[in-house]
Amino acid sequence: MKKNNILLLAVLLCLISSCSDNDSTEELMDQQEIDTTPEVNILYFPPIDSDTWETSSLQELGWNTSNEQPLYTFLEKRGTKAFIILKNGKIVIEKYFNGATASDNNPWFSAGKTLTAFTIGIAQQENLLNIDEASATYLGAGWTNMTIDQENAITVRHHLTMTTGLDYTVSNQNCTSSNCLTYLNDPSSFWYYHNATYTLLDNIITGATNQEYTTYFTNKVKNKIGMNGAWVTLGYAKIFYSTARSMARFGLLSLNKGLWDTTEILNDPEYFTQMTTTSQNINQAYGYLWWLNGKSSFRAPASETQYTGELIPDAPDDLIAGLGKNDQKLYVVPSQNLVIIRMGNATGETLLGPSGFDNELWEKINLLIN
Repeated sequence: MKKNNILLLAVLLCLISSCSDNDSTEELMDQQEIDTTPEVNILYFPPIDSDTWETSSLQELGWNTSNEQPLYTFLEKRGTKAFIILKNGKIVIEKYFNGATASDNNPWFSAGKTLTAFTIGIAQQENLLNIDEASATYLGAGWTNMTIDQENAITVRHHLTMTTGLDYTVSNQNCTSSNCLTYLNDPSSFWYYHNATYTLLDNIITGATNQEYTTYFTNKVKNKIGMNGAWVTLGYAKIFYSTARSMARFGLLSLNKGLWDTTEILNDPEYFTQMTTTSQNINQAYGYLWWLNGKSSFRAPASETQYTGELIPDAPDDLIAGLGKNDQKLYVVPSQNLVIIRMGNATGETLLGPSGFDNELWEKINLLIN
């Protein structure tokens, strides 16, 4: 009915203005083309210098409100402190449990690996490093306790993909001192979730940019999208702490493939695609420090076993995730324009990243959104 009314109006306007037959036909065709263009869900981005954040309600989205409270009960019982769902960039749910508040800074643990992968991409975009160069290019010779040839065979890409081949049977897998970094396998021949090799990426960025990693990250990512938070050194490990909203901001940036609204943060589509798709042929569910759903098999932290099936069977196949100790969750679902955040205490699982809690949570989310 709407289209017919528009066409009728166009015909009347042509008659009044004595337009030619050709002009009339072209105008009608143009109007038809405009009117049949499908509507697109446009992402909303909150301002970077304000706490303002637009919201959407469950009712206007058509979600199942009867399953809202059961989700909250589940989250609270499982030690959750903060939980956020964004749809099209707008907040649909923002809840805090177990004495937590919106202003609390919580640890990302290994979910923060996604921040480092993103920052590596920016440094490469700026031609400050190349992920296919030997790590020694940026760390200097002698960063390991191996021969020169063994050391030079390891590239930045191997750090991003957990395939350096460095010995993960050492007593402290977080240790980044050269005496802890010894040969076990050839690079690219084995996948193992080795924290030390990830942490060294901070030093690689420092060596490539001639700036402290934290300074470079703050200038290139954190400040540009309005995040709060800081990197905290705990022994050898470096953990990012922030509010749940700051994690949601980074999730929204990742949902939009590196653009904050129209501002270019990571404007390298090839790198972004490599980062968020299978990065090697050993663990299908791993990109560049991002976890990937929808694959036929996966490997998990602290394990040499390959498991058959999807990482999170009840989650969307295109989900990408930052997953950290004590079930810190950063879920990004491009097909549904969703970003979902869970921060808090341990849920009863002891794993460092993926856990059975992921699927339990998605069972509850699906009851709400479907």
